[in-house]
Amino acid sequence: MSEKLDRLAACLEKKFKGRLLGLTQARGEITIQVAPDDWLPLARMLRDDPELGFEMLVDVCGVDYMAYGVTEWATEASSSEGFSRGVEAATFGRFTFDEAPAAGGHEGPRFAAVYHLLSISHNHRLRVRCFCPDDEFPVLPSAVEVWSCANWFEREAFDLFGIVFEGHPDLRRILTDYGFVGHPFRKDFPLVGHVEMRYDPEQQRVIYQPVTIEPRVLVPRVIRDDHRYLDDSAEETSADA
Repeated sequence: MSEKLDRLAACLEKKFKGRLLGLTQARGEITIQVAPDDWLPLARMLRDDPELGFEMLVDVCGVDYMAYGVTEWATEASSSEGFSRGVEAATFGRFTFDEAPAAGGHEGPRFAAVYHLLSISHNHRLRVRCFCPDDEFPVLPSAVEVWSCANWFEREAFDLFGIVFEGHPDLRRILTDYGFVGHPFRKDFPLVGHVEMRYDPEQQRVIYQPVTIEPRVLVPRVIRDDHRYLDDSAEETSADA
């Protein structure tokens, strides 16, 4: 398997010499990073070159690196009962729109689109990552003209992450409701949101109102009933009986 990936990596470096921003091979997969201006020409080569033949686009997903490397669960000590809240309130689940989440450890652009490609003829898979140059208004060229199935995938990334795909024939929300404000998969979007929906019997219709619950991070409590957590005194009492 590694020899096959090595041949693919060598082929990519040969075909795109000097145009790849990065190529990594890990866990049996290859990921390449390309610049936004080079993405469409390279996408056509990935599809049309007979040695590559990535004729199928499997998925497109957005990534927000704002809180990359930040965790509120890291600790060096915990009790046998565990804990139901994070050690430090460090990530976006605790915040509202009026508060800014902690800065992450990622250096460079905040948003990226990741394209997952499949070559049926060669049985190769490839991941292509392209960063948006502007964090305030993330824009990338649309790949619809290369793979038509990118239409709905890019609409999903636009809806959830706010990435604008230039040249998309019908870029509009696909998952959230009409009039939805914000992009729910961004790291600065609170888990509780900022509006809630309910049925108003007086108006006889569904209405929106400001969210009434507090930001929180919920972790299910696990109760383990095995010999490691039995009370020694309870065992002795049971034996005396």
